[in-house]
Amino acid sequence: MKVAFATEDMKRVDAHFGWARSIMVYDLDVDTCSLVKTYVFDGTLEQDGNEDKINPKLEAIRDCAIVYVADIGGPAAARVVANKIHPVKAKNLEFIDDLIKEIQKVMKGTPPPWLRKAMMKGQETPANFE
Repeated sequence: MKVAFATEDMKRVDAHFGWARSIMVYDLDVDTCSLVKTYVFDGTLEQDGNEDKINPKLEAIRDCAIVYVADIGGPAAARVVANKIHPVKAKNLEFIDDLIKEIQKVMKGTPPPWLRKAMMKGQETPANFE
């Protein structure tokens, strides 16, 4: 499962989705994780109402199941969800490494429905007609 993290310092989830200068994408399963890519964004990112800043971010995370952000505006959140990506607001500038460990721990147990659904992103669901 791919998970994205909006970050400025490359260590913590410390960026608003629309204003993020960087998004780090990791591929993880219950035991392993690897950094897939770090996307860096330029331009006027702070301008409210500038929807052009959202498109490159959506493109960068299109195959992710989850995106962790410090905050996200309503219109951007709607677009993220429409792309079948679950946005999660991180609390108190959480460290990315800690979040990855937490996700893996939950994946090993009984994940909540939203996480089970996210874990299945990109996989075909077998038909059960019984």
